[in-house]
Amino acid sequence: MPYSLAIFDLDGTLVDSFPWFLRTINDVADRFGFRRVRDEDVEGLRHASTREILSRLEVPVWKLPAIARYARRLKGEAAAEISLFAGAKTMLRTLAESGVQLALVTSDSEVNARAKLGASAALFSHFDCAASVFGKPAKFRRVIRQAGVEPGKVIAIGDEVRDIEAARAVGIACGVVCWGYAAPAALRARGPDYTFERMDEIVSSLCTLP
Repeated sequence: MPYSLAIFDLDGTLVDSFPWFLRTINDVADRFGFRRVRDEDVEGLRHASTREILSRLEVPVWKLPAIARYARRLKGEAAAEISLFAGAKTMLRTLAESGVQLALVTSDSEVNARAKLGASAALFSHFDCAASVFGKPAKFRRVIRQAGVEPGKVIAIGDEVRDIEAARAVGIACGVVCWGYAAPAALRARGPDYTFERMDEIVSSLCTLP
């Protein structure tokens, strides 16, 4: 197997939370005083990096921790509305049965993450949650240490530009999915190691099946 540890993002990668995000973002904007997102803004934001998004929406950086806490609370209340993408459960089970350790690094809380994953949460060996906007590199390093795996045998899989940046920062491979928050073209432009257009491609890339 090329990888013995796969670090997954949650929202937009394993669970379909983008519709919830679009319904919720303007309530958050009004509460914290940044620009509302118009329908015509959405596609442009999907092609932007996280820093560009924060700039365009005029989000005060000092408010990010409070915004994140509030968003986690709202996601907890809406857990029943946010479900796994089709095929995610089978993909995770196949990886785990093939000997790949699974880890979850997310900005959401562990309680929310486990609720969204349901029975699939038991497949994960490591949870490192409540990541700040740019805090994933530190959490990747901690998970890698806990797993006892060399960086060359680790891949991080997400759906945003910052997931690629975080993987590059710690010297591990990165894969991106085309069904999440960021536009596939924006992700491909950053040169990820893998671009997954279908859930089953993750399995075929990470392990050799009998």
